[in-house]
Amino acid sequence: MQSQELLRRIKINKSPVILDVRTGFEFHNGHIAGAIHAPAWKILFRLAKVPSDKKTELVVTCEHGPRAELAKSLLGLIGYRNVTLLDGHMSAWRRSGNPFEN
Repeated sequence: MQSQELLRRIKINKSPVILDVRTGFEFHNGHIAGAIHAPAWKILFRLAKVPSDKKTELVVTCEHGPRAELAKSLLGLIGYRNVTLLDGHMSAWRRSGNPFEN
């Protein structure tokens, strides 16, 4: 999903669930408002607080991409089918001047 589309949907309260799979340190230093902190290892061991409805639209992000790709694959293995990645991830989100919170 393009960052501008996600930002538009956040502003009109129609945002998908945003899963941020970075480390706790990275997450607490700035994340997209409303994002759920769900590191890939927590998804693997089913410890992450992801929606129980596997049809829920999810957008996954990390800092540059590899962890988000892994998380998307793990989510697919446990039945989530409506999962996309944030284009450019958090590094592009910040470069674009989009808002984030600590």
